[in-house]
Amino acid sequence: DWMIFCKSKRSAERTLRNNLPFIEGKLKLKVNRNKSKVEHITKVKYLGYSFYITKGEYRVRVYQKSIDKMKSELKRLTSRSNGGSNAVRKSKLNKFIAGWINYFSMADMKSMLECMDEWLRRRVRQIYWKQWKKVRTRYKRIKKFGIPL
Repeated sequence: DWMIFCKSKRSAERTLRNNLPFIEGKLKLKVNRNKSKVEHITKVKYLGYSFYITKGEYRVRVYQKSIDKMKSELKRLTSRSNGGSNAVRKSKLNKFIAGWINYFSMADMKSMLECMDEWLRRRVRQIYWKQWKKVRTRYKRIKKFGIPL
């Protein structure tokens, strides 16, 4: 995968037209003609990233489909019907989240991660709440954490 950036649409079309023979002929690479196109940067999705403009500056963010995939994987990892200990679940969550954040480290995602953190904390609380089956256990655990009743 690669992208070429140009100042104008006309320049981009000329660059695409002139580079295709070189890539296919000299470099002997296959070019997917369906994917090869001239688009404005704000309409492009590339390796899980999308682009936007703010204050005259082009910025990178995580593409919505990538966020949806992450959320579905987190749902799978935090499923309340999953067996296994909380330590194993925590380890898997930490590995997945660290890998995801490292991959998308170039993107602007502070507010998205804050929302995702709230959502994930609620899911983890649900897991613990399901494990504390009896009212007596719930009462003891809540009191242990210092939460006023």
